Amino acid sequence: MSYLVLARKWRPRDFEGLVGQEHVVRALTHALKTQRLHHAWLFTGTRGVGKTTLSRILAKSLNCETGITATPCGQCRACTEIDSGRFVDYVELDAASNRGVDEMTTLLEQAVYAPAMGRFKVYMIDEVHMLSGHAFNAMLKTLEEPPPHVKFILATTDPQKIPPTILSRCLQFNLKQMPPDAIATYLANVLGQEAVSFEPAALSLIGQSAAGSMRDALSLTDQAIAYSASNLTLEAVQGMLGSVDKTHLVQLLQALAQGQAEGVLAVADALATRGLSFRAALGDLAVFLSRVAIHQHVGVVDEESLLTSPEIDSLAQLLSPDMTQLLYTVAVHGRQELGVAPDEYAGFVMVCLKMLSFSAQAAPAEKKSLKPEASEPARVDNANANADTDVDDSAAAPSPAPTIDDPPAVASMIEPTVTTAAASPPMEKDTEPVATEEPEAARVEVMSTGTKNFATRWPAMAAALPLTGMAQQCVLQSACVLATAEELRLQVPTDALAKGPHVERVKQVLTQTLGREVKLTISVGEVAEGMSAHWQAEQNQKALQLAAEQTIEQDPFVQSLIASFGAQIVPGSVKPVSDQPSTHS
Repeated sequence: MSYLVLARKWRPRDFEGLVGQEHVVRALTHALKTQRLHHAWLFTGTRGVGKTTLSRILAKSLNCETGITATPCGQCRACTEIDSGRFVDYVELDAASNRGVDEMTTLLEQAVYAPAMGRFKVYMIDEVHMLSGHAFNAMLKTLEEPPPHVKFILATTDPQKIPPTILSRCLQFNLKQMPPDAIATYLANVLGQEAVSFEPAALSLIGQSAAGSMRDALSLTDQAIAYSASNLTLEAVQGMLGSVDKTHLVQLLQALAQGQAEGVLAVADALATRGLSFRAALGDLAVFLSRVAIHQHVGVVDEESLLTSPEIDSLAQLLSPDMTQLLYTVAVHGRQELGVAPDEYAGFVMVCLKMLSFSAQAAPAEKKSLKPEASEPARVDNANANADTDVDDSAAAPSPAPTIDDPPAVASMIEPTVTTAAASPPMEKDTEPVATEEPEAARVEVMSTGTKNFATRWPAMAAALPLTGMAQQCVLQSACVLATAEELRLQVPTDALAKGPHVERVKQVLTQTLGREVKLTISVGEVAEGMSAHWQAEQNQKALQLAAEQTIEQDPFVQSLIASFGAQIVPGSVKPVSDQPSTHS
């Protein structure tokens, strides 16, 4: 007797055997029990989710010799012949190979005759979206008002290609993709009855690789049984699928976070030695990073045998949320570009080195310590004592915003402010006289000497914070209106900058930068000139532009061209060359 593949052997024979389609089973069961039977059903869904299986079960329910029932007996002639594909009144038509109007006309001509053996003639048209426009037009009238003994079951993986006139004549059911855990549970039951040993982690990997298709999962299981000699271990399934062991992914991310090029190349060499797919490796890396990102934002990761929480937790602490997002983006785009690389190894290595370059750029901002050192009290006190002098100088001529790559300037900028806010006695002593000197309508609300000092230093600090996207624009376009030991209040020009998930990211970075928990409040209002990094960057750019234009106009060679040939300097053609990176995104 010939071997019957698992996908056919374990095809469900009744509604109870279906996995993951409870919403469809419930609707069809109620309709069969109450005899409220429509004349046309449309099943939609990706491959292998049970469209054809549902069609056969429904055909048995309609033609079972025990009567119309939601629980066909499976023993009568109608049930057994439908299961074996020999029932004359159940016709399965593949629209991909029979898509013309002639085939549809022939089918409709036969539909008018009474069934030969069963209660109903059931026509199942698979991949119905492949029918031609004329074929759809030919079946419209019959589909709307078929003979009482005819039932139509349509199935498709692409319902958007079906004309609305057809959709409106059918009851439509969308079959879901099956979750990996449901697939793994079903496979465990199948292999238990097949007397095949397995590891649960191996079935979980097959469930993930099946991408929601139970038929694909059973086919992969057949392949795994042959590959592993009926012993489905995790290592065997990984070797069969060419998937990457999680230890390689963890080692790769650790090497990227620590800026170790040797470690990155070692992982690439290990994958090449094992003959694993680099495309699959980047896909697995993207999935792994998505788990890390979820853990960073939610703090909960589903317990799975292939992805244990301690590893996710350690990587969530090692990588910043922004870096996790960046590495995920590089992995996804790198996977798409792998096809145009000279070879997969070179493409994979270049993607990893691109990740490494981003990690190296972010490392100074993430690793530098911005809290004042306890071992340097004399220097901090001296800065605190001269706070008033620093405020006046800063207000007179704000210094250019330092870049992220300038840790000494950032540290010297922040340390006096942190010490002023944290040292309670000097703050209370200095608060009163400053409050009497400042008018009530002042742009900056001076609650203490530390507030005024912090406000003037805020643009430079904002430009140095390791932020991107909306979070970066929020701080660059903001002004500090209040700074105390417990609270930092910023003012931004638009509502979009004041509200959104980026506000929490700003709070996290400020807490890390200042070394203490910060109550951050962001309000909307006019930002005074000179009080935001955005304004200072624009002024610096204008100054550079003016200097560049003056330099060109005063150049002797340019002046000789103007005098001799009547040459003109094209407006807007002169661009300044600056060593400082722009704060505009």
